[in-house]
Amino acid sequence: MVSPISNDAVGFAPLAPPTVWQGWDAFVHRAPAPARDATDPAWSQVEREDYHSELAVMRTPAMDSVFTAVRRLLLVNRRQQAGARRGLIISGPATTGKATTMMALGRSFQLADTRQHPGQTERRPVLFISVPPAATPKMLVSEFARFLGMPITDRLNQTQITGAVCDLLCELGTQLVLIDDVHLLDTQRRAGAETSDQLKYLGERIPATFVYSAIDIETSSLLSGVRGAQIAGRFKIFRHHPLAYATEQDRAGWDDLVWALENLLRLRAHRTGTLVTHAAYLHARTAGRIGSLSHLIREAALIAITEDTERITKQLLNEVELDAAAETQARPARRK
Repeated sequence: MVSPISNDAVGFAPLAPPTVWQGWDAFVHRAPAPARDATDPAWSQVEREDYHSELAVMRTPAMDSVFTAVRRLLLVNRRQQAGARRGLIISGPATTGKATTMMALGRSFQLADTRQHPGQTERRPVLFISVPPAATPKMLVSEFARFLGMPITDRLNQTQITGAVCDLLCELGTQLVLIDDVHLLDTQRRAGAETSDQLKYLGERIPATFVYSAIDIETSSLLSGVRGAQIAGRFKIFRHHPLAYATEQDRAGWDDLVWALENLLRLRAHRTGTLVTHAAYLHARTAGRIGSLSHLIREAALIAITEDTERITKQLLNEVELDAAAETQARPARRK
């Protein structure tokens, strides 16, 4: 009989989600698990598992491009007191790092804001939410309220919640609003269309720059029709592609990413350079998707620790099952 896995057994401390202020602020200020020498006897197995479970977020050219684009939009919007401010939509296939890029953007912005306003702990410079499935306008604005910790009762209607949220965000100095999973809004349905209108209204009431993340927004209903034309007229679209491996420059960029990940590993028997040797295989396995690559390396490292092999081999990498999107494209690579 397999015994249940408890949180205590794996050294896991539950964290509030980043879609509430306590969780977001913890994400912004939480230091990554410290790296030590793999042979350090004071570094317990649980601590090494925690370290390899998260690893560091690698800065990519896509992140740099998004950071630059949003920095410019913040300048463009800074003196605009009313009307439609300009925004950005990060669009691309699943597991290409869109949400990771958006959260890294928010973290960087908030840390900079904290340095500019020392001691002002009441400020909320960034708001981060995800669009709920089958969202209605009230559900969407309630997510804003939940992030801020505002009490919501059944007696409050959509207009009352919206007014309270907008007023509070103005008071708290919110300048960057990050909304994930915008592709869930189906504007061909009444609820989705009304929720899209609610987003537009919030963008006009809140003096902040809005950044959306979505899976292949170009193919969604959000950009179609009159409503879609309004969004397209206000938002730039940044296409978050999987990393290519066709040119020498592409391969050099991918190899650098693999090398950076490998340098983070703290396995007692792993030979440095092994992963870089298999860079082409890793690209084929993950289809150039950063999220899939991170998953593959982290799970392989954790298997190496828990099974006491302490090294990552191509055979081990081949045994790790990835997300369905990556596996569909990686079948030929796994047979090699």
